Amino acid sequence: MIIILLLIALVILVLLIDWIPQFTTWQSRIKIGRVTDTKQWQAAVTQKSLHWLKKTPTIKLTDNSRLIIIDILRGNYKRESIQHWQEAALVLGLTAQYAQTKRENIKQQIDVYVNRKIKPDGHWVHPITESDGVILGYAFIQTPWLNHQQLKPAYDRLWQLIQELKGEHATVTYKRHTQKFRYVDTIGFICPFLIEYGQKFQVPEAVDLAIAQLEEFNAYGMYPNQFIPCHTYATKTKLPVGLFGWGRGLGWYAIGLIDAWKALDPLHPKKQAMTQWVEQFVRMAMQFQRENGSWGWLVMSENAQADSSATATLTWFLMNASAISSLEIECKQSTEKAIRYLMKVTRRDGAIDFSQGDTKGIGIHSQEFDILPFTQGFALRCVSHS
Repeated sequence: MIIILLLIALVILVLLIDWIPQFTTWQSRIKIGRVTDTKQWQAAVTQKSLHWLKKTPTIKLTDNSRLIIIDILRGNYKRESIQHWQEAALVLGLTAQYAQTKRENIKQQIDVYVNRKIKPDGHWVHPITESDGVILGYAFIQTPWLNHQQLKPAYDRLWQLIQELKGEHATVTYKRHTQKFRYVDTIGFICPFLIEYGQKFQVPEAVDLAIAQLEEFNAYGMYPNQFIPCHTYATKTKLPVGLFGWGRGLGWYAIGLIDAWKALDPLHPKKQAMTQWVEQFVRMAMQFQRENGSWGWLVMSENAQADSSATATLTWFLMNASAISSLEIECKQSTEKAIRYLMKVTRRDGAIDFSQGDTKGIGIHSQEFDILPFTQGFALRCVSHS
């Protein structure tokens, strides 16, 4: 009898683990997108970002929604490296919000978060071992009130990691076991950090590597004459591999390029070339924006689900590209449409919905669309942009 009761309890537990997330998502979408005032929306997005910085939601590896307990037990449910870029985006968004509002509680919560990640001696509490985590270092180096000299050991370790991932090659691989490919994701993860780190600490090799990473991807990872990024390209054949026009792939390239471009010294010999890349990418991205302001998870397909993560990152790109006078009007019009879309897919509690889940591999893209702190951070970065 006891065994039967235990089995019944186990079945109920398994069902609850499956059912609770689905019910939470369903009920949270009731009355979605009701906030139409930008300031009110910004406040709600900020509040949710602060909440998530304290306890960041787990972004699952799998699209599976049945018998989740099996994925958890096998270690296929979550991964720390995915959490790094969620948290980095929250820090970037909240730092931008603090710059705009000077709200002391925002600064305090960022400081608490940094102290959880960095020891008093400036080293990482838990060393970052994959390229996904480098963007967290970028978020810290972008936070102006932090003592960056004190944090230099943590930044130095990221530079060392990047060199290890590069090895004997000219550019940096995504992970140690993917040396045969160069992913578009890596541009977003490492290039802005390399420019900031290289200029702040007088390491010109870091700046050169960021530019080389972009130049090589432009040469081998773009659709000919269209400037549409592919997911990756093979280092041996120099042929593109995977989808062209993956929405968040455009986003990874966009934030890598625009933040590197902003940070690069105006007198650097590659500044003009990088400005041309920005202009090319603007023209490409705007032609795929939908009437409702969004971009799809596969931007060339009108039937593809809209992706809030692609929309938020491309909005950030276009906002900053508007600094180029010839693009100013079009970029501002595009970003206004995109912000309106993001408002329409924001839940009652301020969480932005319908972001594509984590990619499983080359050509294996998630068909789950839900919350993503990464999107939240970049949306907040956009609305806090001055």
